[in-house]
Amino acid sequence: MDDPDDKPRHGDKPRRFGKKRFLKNRPRGGESRRANHVAPLPGRAGEEKYRPRGARESGRDGESREAGGGAERPFRKFEGRAAEGGFRKDFRSRGGKNWPRKERGGGGWRGGAHRPRGDEFVHQRDLVRIAGSKAVKALFAHAPDRVERLFFSREMKEETVGYCRVLAKARRVFREAAPEELARVAGTPMHGGIVAVARPKPVRAFDPAEAARWAAAARLLPILHGVANPHNLGAIARTAAFLGLPRLVLTDHPAQAGLSDAALRVAEGGFEILDVYRAANLADTLRRLKESHRVLGAAPGRGLTPERIPRDRPIALVFGNEEQGLDAATLAACDEAVTIPGAGAGPGGSGVQSLNVSVAAGILLYMLKPPAESR
Repeated sequence: MDDPDDKPRHGDKPRRFGKKRFLKNRPRGGESRRANHVAPLPGRAGEEKYRPRGARESGRDGESREAGGGAERPFRKFEGRAAEGGFRKDFRSRGGKNWPRKERGGGGWRGGAHRPRGDEFVHQRDLVRIAGSKAVKALFAHAPDRVERLFFSREMKEETVGYCRVLAKARRVFREAAPEELARVAGTPMHGGIVAVARPKPVRAFDPAEAARWAAAARLLPILHGVANPHNLGAIARTAAFLGLPRLVLTDHPAQAGLSDAALRVAEGGFEILDVYRAANLADTLRRLKESHRVLGAAPGRGLTPERIPRDRPIALVFGNEEQGLDAATLAACDEAVTIPGAGAGPGGSGVQSLNVSVAAGILLYMLKPPAESR
């Protein structure tokens, strides 16, 4: 007859009797089992078998299932020790060297690096690289919390002292780098000796009803519909910020460039000053926008010159693709077409019939600004 003391009891420590082993704290029904618990298996009457939680067992229907369904890593270690014929005395269910989920070190995480919260986590491939002294300066001035890492050359070391203090307080990475490494990080040799790796700037959805409230300030609103070259997009953003415009609207045109590394570098910090919006269904957007703004479409060689445009309402100015310009449907949705007169291709003309879209945008944005803004 078996000694009743040989059977495991709740709260007992592991004890060894012959070849049998029993673990402490065998869980009752409904309780969660920790890594060093065992789960009962069906057997003959008066007989109980035990296997580690996480081992696979076969159900009545013949399908295998997880016994207990717990985390995988610690139970694999448990099974391995059981197969070897014994348990390590220093095995612990939480913490210590047998639980590798948490790294020891500064801050509790590997290397003491900043571990982002769930609401601010961005995948590595979604981060943007902002190169150039002015662009990085504008980033730290308006959104320093978006910066994840900073790399700079030896020549830029003194200029980055303030940036490094901000990053050190936030426990972000910053360090000096060789020119070839800077070129690799920036993706271009034209990095200006400094590169910030940051989370992208949020682009909000454009709402014409909200734009109607902006009309009280009588500010010019540029809209880009299919500007495909990121350098042109960056140049237009830089011009708009230079002229003091507060907003820039990008449409859902399939060719429209976004806030890429190249656009951010060319903008020289302009995107950090502007509020950027994305407009869907441009035809419907322009129809609703005409209730509060005078909508103009930029078109080479046709339409009114900037001096002849009425100024009775705030102006929304639409620019099209570099090759095709604005399509006929978009121009029809505008109140007027506006153009910049040039020498043209006629007798005595220059033979150049149009301007680069970023150059045309700079001229028209300056000429169509309200008089109070032009002073």
